[in-house]
Amino acid sequence: MPITASRFRELLGFEDRGVTRLDKRVEPMGDYVVEHLQLRIGDAEVRGILTRPREIAAPLPAILYGHSHGGRYDVGARELLDGREYLVSPLGPVFARAGYVTLCIDMPVFGERANVTESATAKALLWYGRSLFGEMLSDHAAALTYLAGRDDVDVSRIGAFGLSMGCVLSYWLAALDKRISAVAHLCCFADFRTMVELGAHDGHGIYLTVPGLLKEADGGSIAALIAPRPQLICVGEADHLSPPQAVARAMDELRPAYASAPDRLEFISEPGIGHEETPSMRAAVLRFFERYLG
Repeated sequence: MPITASRFRELLGFEDRGVTRLDKRVEPMGDYVVEHLQLRIGDAEVRGILTRPREIAAPLPAILYGHSHGGRYDVGARELLDGREYLVSPLGPVFARAGYVTLCIDMPVFGERANVTESATAKALLWYGRSLFGEMLSDHAAALTYLAGRDDVDVSRIGAFGLSMGCVLSYWLAALDKRISAVAHLCCFADFRTMVELGAHDGHGIYLTVPGLLKEADGGSIAALIAPRPQLICVGEADHLSPPQAVARAMDELRPAYASAPDRLEFISEPGIGHEETPSMRAAVLRFFERYLG
């Protein structure tokens, strides 16, 4: 029997968390604006970075951005402004110039929250039958609540985007939360049962370990919870973190969910490309969000 969103929440230990804005500093950047935010999510103080167009005449479409991992615990939400070596360029300015309000927050153990290690945090949670990724998704959902509550955001046009860890943050949250109207995710969609069989799972951080998940669900069945909402998946066929066999199995499990709306599922697989965004992926993401949010 396919997993349900409510059961998926239980496995993650997902929590609905309140969110309050504590502080905001506005930094004009010429043709766009950066807002440096301090949010209270649950009982934690969390940095948020938001980019938006300079001029706003009516509520705009928005994107919840999940930052990547890449072993750089110091970066976190700054990825939106500074980019990473595997991104074509920083996406905050790009999305703002395209007309989107885009928010990224520091995930637990990243950015200004990197005062504890991933290993120590994940292991402590696992002892209690919980997961670090469940904590991340709970905070990511609270960031979505903040974004949806802004006067300059059209709540009916909110998308999610991410690469690598941000990929999983984006499509797993979209599976849980129908406030996300469309999701584009890069370089981490795969079947983890196949990853385990291939020994490729160990390339991922312990943050992603969710107790008991693979007995009930995997990448394809989780992504199927998003259907029929639009979904763009981009992968590189030389990406050791998402081997082709694992991607193929996940896609086989996902495609039937879009049988009634096949045009809403877009899949780009690039030969010879590793764990990185390419210019063609970037163009596809911008087209996708323009089609479904713009």
